[in-house]
Amino acid sequence: MSTLTVQLPESVRQQIEDLAAREGFSVGQFLASAASEKLAVMRTMDYLRREAEAGRREDFERYLAAVPAAPPEPDDELP
Repeated sequence: MSTLTVQLPESVRQQIEDLAAREGFSVGQFLASAASEKLAVMRTMDYLRREAEAGRREDFERYLAAVPAAPPEPDDELP
């Protein structure tokens, strides 16, 4: 583990402390979890962008055409 000092607006700091206490986490645990979640989202978005750039429209159209025509599953209809 390492230590990182960050500056936060007082209102954000207070909300973090309140939420962490309410959920039974330390502020450090809360911030580590929040940072990890944000990193996972950003890495996933990077991966999906790379995959999209490598994809070909022709392949997509071929795979889409292979899907059989069928009515939606129960409870999966559009409203």
